[in-house]
Amino acid sequence: MKSKLLMSLALGAAIFSTQAYAIGGASGPVSYKAVGQIGAVMMNPYKIAPLTAVIKNGGYDIKDVSVSVVGKENGGITISYNPSNKDILTHGGIPVFGLYPDYVNTVKVSYTRSVGKENAEKINEEYKIYAPPVYNLGTGTNQAGILPNAEVVKKSDDKFKNNLYLINHIIRASLPNSGEAVWNHPSGGAMEWDLEPYVWMVDTNGDIRWYLKTDEIRDPNNIYKKGNMMGFVQTKDGNLLWGMGQRYMKYDLMGREIFNRRLPLGYVDFSHHIEETDKGTYILRVASGDQKRKDGKNVRSVRDVIIELDSNGNVLDEWKTYDILDPYRDTNLLVLDQGAVCLNVDEQKAGKVASKEDLEDKNSPFGDVTGVGVGRNWAHINSANYDKRDDSVVLSIRHQSAVVKLGRDKKIKWILSAHKGWGDEFKKYLLQPVDSKGRKIECDDGYSKCPGYENTEGGFDWSWTQHTAYVIPSMSNKDEVYVSVFDNGDTRGMEQPAFPTDKYSRGVIYKINEKKMTVEQVWEYGKERGFDWYSPITSITEYFPKTNSVFMYSATAGLGKLLTKTGVTEPILNEVDYKTKEVLFELRFKNMGGTIGYRAYPIHIDEAFK
Repeated sequence: MKSKLLMSLALGAAIFSTQAYAIGGASGPVSYKAVGQIGAVMMNPYKIAPLTAVIKNGGYDIKDVSVSVVGKENGGITISYNPSNKDILTHGGIPVFGLYPDYVNTVKVSYTRSVGKENAEKINEEYKIYAPPVYNLGTGTNQAGILPNAEVVKKSDDKFKNNLYLINHIIRASLPNSGEAVWNHPSGGAMEWDLEPYVWMVDTNGDIRWYLKTDEIRDPNNIYKKGNMMGFVQTKDGNLLWGMGQRYMKYDLMGREIFNRRLPLGYVDFSHHIEETDKGTYILRVASGDQKRKDGKNVRSVRDVIIELDSNGNVLDEWKTYDILDPYRDTNLLVLDQGAVCLNVDEQKAGKVASKEDLEDKNSPFGDVTGVGVGRNWAHINSANYDKRDDSVVLSIRHQSAVVKLGRDKKIKWILSAHKGWGDEFKKYLLQPVDSKGRKIECDDGYSKCPGYENTEGGFDWSWTQHTAYVIPSMSNKDEVYVSVFDNGDTRGMEQPAFPTDKYSRGVIYKINEKKMTVEQVWEYGKERGFDWYSPITSITEYFPKTNSVFMYSATAGLGKLLTKTGVTEPILNEVDYKTKEVLFELRFKNMGGTIGYRAYPIHIDEAFK
């Protein structure tokens, strides 16, 4: 009996072994052919960056790589970089970045190829790689193209020639499946702020060299995967960091996901700004997912909370600005042009302002509406910049026309704002304007109108409905901090001008003495460009010490003309010399393709492949 059982088991094992062999193993020859001396070319390897490719290693050990994507004839920009061995191992071959769309690109590569430690050889070769046209979701109507055209107005200075610029726009007209959901239990928040993003990079010739296929990440039918993609920045490791609605994420330039995370559960509605600190933490502008008001109601707040996260997504700290500042200060809200409130643009309301009754109506809904109190858009914080000198954050609070510095202890350090409308408890934090010799500058109308607020040279002015208040570490010291701001200019002088064409925007840099509580305006650009350069909303100003220049993107230049039916929107990108104010580079974006500008940011390819 025992022997029969053993024979049966042995026979079964033999049968199983034969069957396993029959269904296993290779199923035929490799299905691709190498076009060069290593492996196949894989286009868009991570699905979200169609103007990238990987030349697979073909089973070889590859190192000491250099890549050049050759510029088009007649002055095209060649993109060259040296991927690290880490990059080669991560991508399984040679990463190719910066292909022209709808074009047969010439790509030159050199590398050392070997099998193990033997037969190492240096190889130089050339590939012809076609990349398809740009594709993004669109409205199908009210749209004449997929992306704006970039026109070079001032040819780039040599020190910017190899720069790329990431452009972050949002489609103006909502797609039918966007903005269909709002928050409940509790109500409020800004989930319906859900517009299709357009994100791409241009070189200094204005040619497209990269774009983000956003529909691989964004899903308007999922409340946790919808929202405006905003706040793009290149981190010190060369990767891209940004956020979107209920998420924040980091990817490399090839499109490889590093992380894509939901916000911590107590917070909602990321928009505008995210950054990585020198400590490796993340600062995000979000909102509260559930806040008890003093009247006992629970609401979701709107664009008024800052959080700091560690590298694993744990919340390290929060700043609830409605508990620190006055969410009922309506002085600036009463003079906002209701035709352009951030990316909410309505030609029918151009030049109109809200009434005090509108702002304070107890029956007004909670949510993304201009109003006072927690649960409404009283603050509209559009940047939150970490100052490592004293472990604090500097906030740009658009709807208060204020730049405010808050400490780790949640106390105010200073307020850069016209003094009008601030309550007694805040007056000791208001900065005093001074000239270059430290002499006090007198201003009228509650320090709303200072010498220089009108369209004249010099003097001093506050920033109005501003964006991007950034500390300049290379200029700052123990007692003084330099801050760059994009001064949009709506509500300038705490009023709407008699003629809309009197409006202007500026890139401006302030020097703040934090001991003396004074502020000096040390640099400005844009006033001389007048209404043509005026951006009622969005935009960015940032100083870069390496080039001693100020980067500015007047992202909605011309929108004022559109609202007054005298022209069209044409955003303007500038690099301006800090010392001489000479324009070193200028791009103007035309034929907007149904988009509206938010921000742009310089991208350095060497940082991504180093």
